[in-house]
Amino acid sequence: MKALLQSSIQSLPLLGRGKVRDMYAVGEDKLLIVATDRISAFDVILDDPIPGKGKVLTALTEFWLERLGHLVPTHVTGIAPEDVVAPDEREQVAGRAMVVKRLDPILVEAVARGYLIGSGWKDYQASGAVCGIALPPGLRQAQQLPEPIFTPAAKAEFGQHDENVDFNYVVAQVGADLAAEIRRVTLALYTEAATYARSRGILIADTKFEFGLDAQGTLHLMDEVLTPDSSRFWPADSHALGISPPSFDKQFVRDWLETQDWNKTPPAPRLPAEVMERTAAKYQEALDRLTQGAA
Repeated sequence: MKALLQSSIQSLPLLGRGKVRDMYAVGEDKLLIVATDRISAFDVILDDPIPGKGKVLTALTEFWLERLGHLVPTHVTGIAPEDVVAPDEREQVAGRAMVVKRLDPILVEAVARGYLIGSGWKDYQASGAVCGIALPPGLRQAQQLPEPIFTPAAKAEFGQHDENVDFNYVVAQVGADLAAEIRRVTLALYTEAATYARSRGILIADTKFEFGLDAQGTLHLMDEVLTPDSSRFWPADSHALGISPPSFDKQFVRDWLETQDWNKTPPAPRLPAEVMERTAAKYQEALDRLTQGAA
C-alpha cells in the first residue's frame, strides 16, 4: 500500500497541517480534513509514514460517529470528499478524508479515563487525585476506576504536551453550563464506547474528544473519535495490574525509538521497515476487531 505523507490539494485553500491531518476550506462553512499516514512520537513528526494509517483513523472515526451520533450532534455532513476536489485529486482523499461542518472549536481537551494509566497514574501517585478528583487509596497502575472520570487538559502549543487541569479550569474557559454539558457528554460517549469495545476484546483505558459550537451555540462532537491515536486501546486478554499493557497504536515505534541514541528532537531516526509494518498491522487489527460484523 502506498503511503501518503502529505496531501497536496490545489483546488481548495489550505488552512493548516497538524501532526496527522491536513485541513482545507470548503466554502465558508465546511472543511475537508485529510488524514495522512504521518506518525509522531514524543511530539516529533517522523519522516517515515505508516502505510494505511490515515484510512484506519478515518474509518474508525466514521464508525464511531455513526454509532454514537444519538448522544450528541456531530460535524458530519454526508458530503463525499471526492465531490469537493478536482478529479485528479480524488485518489488523495479516497477513504482518508471527511467533509465536515466548520465549527468554533472549544480549546479544551475533553478526556475521559476508565483506567489509571499515563499522566493520570503519575498524578495519582503524587496526590491521590487526578485533575482534582480524589480517588480511593491503594489503586494500582492500569486498574479500572470505580467509575469513569472527566479529566480535562489544556490544549498546548504545537509540539508541546497538553497539561492536565481541573473542572474549574473548563468552567473559567466556557462557563458553568457548557462545562457541565461537555463533562456529561464526554462520560456518556466514553461509557457507551467502552462497553461496546469490551464486547470486541478491547479495553478503552482513556480517550480524548474534541468539541465545537455551531453558529447557534449547539455543542458538536468533531475531529477524530476513539481512534488509536486519540485513545489508549488495550487487548482485554493481556490486561494486568501493575504494568502498562500493550496498546493498539504506535507502541512498536516508541519502543524502537527508545533503543536509539536520540534526544527526542527533530529529526527522528528513520524507521526500519519491520517497525512500520508491525505498527500498520496493529492499527488495522484495532479497526477489524471493532468494526467487523458490527451490528
